[in-house]
Amino acid sequence: MNQPLAYVHPEAKIAQNVVIEPFATIHKNVEIGEGTWIGSNAVIMEGARIGKNCKIFPGAVISSIPQDLKFAGEVTTAYIGDNTIIREYVTVSRGTIDKMKTVVGSNCLVMAYAHVAHDCMVGNNCIIGNSVQMAGHVEVGDFAIISATSAIHQFVKIGSHAFISGGSLVLKDVPPFVKAAREPLSYAGINSIGLRRRGYVSEQINDIQHVYRLLFMNGLNNSQALDKIEVELSPSRERDEIINFVRNSGRGIIKGYFAKDAN
Repeated sequence: MNQPLAYVHPEAKIAQNVVIEPFATIHKNVEIGEGTWIGSNAVIMEGARIGKNCKIFPGAVISSIPQDLKFAGEVTTAYIGDNTIIREYVTVSRGTIDKMKTVVGSNCLVMAYAHVAHDCMVGNNCIIGNSVQMAGHVEVGDFAIISATSAIHQFVKIGSHAFISGGSLVLKDVPPFVKAAREPLSYAGINSIGLRRRGYVSEQINDIQHVYRLLFMNGLNNSQALDKIEVELSPSRERDEIINFVRNSGRGIIKGYFAKDAN
C-alpha cells in the first residue's frame, strides 16, 4: 500500500481496506487485518498481529521490545483481536520466551496511556481504563473491567466479569464475578450490574453471591470454604469457575469482606 507520509515496510502484510494515516510507521513482520484504522504517529513494530476492524489511535506503540532485562531478542509477537480499540499512547509489548506472545483479545477497549506488558493475556470484551499499568505475565478474563490508574503486579490473575475500582494496587488474584475495592484491595461484593448487562439472571447472580458468602464471610480459610461450597452448593458453571480459580491461584486471592466494613 502506498500511504502518503506514512512508512509501511514492504514486507508488512496489510489487508484490504486498511487506513494508515500520515506519519504512522509500520515495521516488517507485521500483519494487519481488513478494515483496521491506524492513526497518525502510531507505531506498529515487528511481531504485531492486528485483527480486523481495529482502531489504533495516534501515539500508540504496538509490539515494542519487552521491558524485561532477560529478553534476549527471541522472535515473539503481540496479538490484538478483532474490533479492539487502542487509544492514544497505549503501549503493548510483545512476548518473551515465557509465552512467546502478548495477547489483547477481541472487542476490547484499552484507554489512553495504558501499558500491557510482555506475556500478558487479556481476554475478550475487556475494558482497560486510562493509565492502567499492567506488569508482565498478567492474565485477565473475559469481560473484566480494570478502572483508571490501577497498577497490576506481575503474574496476577483477574477473573472473568471482575470489576476493579480506580486507583487500585492489585497484588493478589481477583476471582471472577466480583467487585474489588478498598486499600488493601478487598472483595466488595458481586459485579451484579455488569452481570445483568451481560444476560445473567437473578438465580445465577444469587448462586454466585452464595458462593462468595461461604468463601469470604464464614470465618473459614480458603480450603475449608471450598470444601463447604462443594458439599452444600449444586454444581454450576459459575460455581465451578470460582472453585477452580481459587484452587489454582498462584499468588493467593484478595482479602475477604468483613461485616464491620459493611457500612
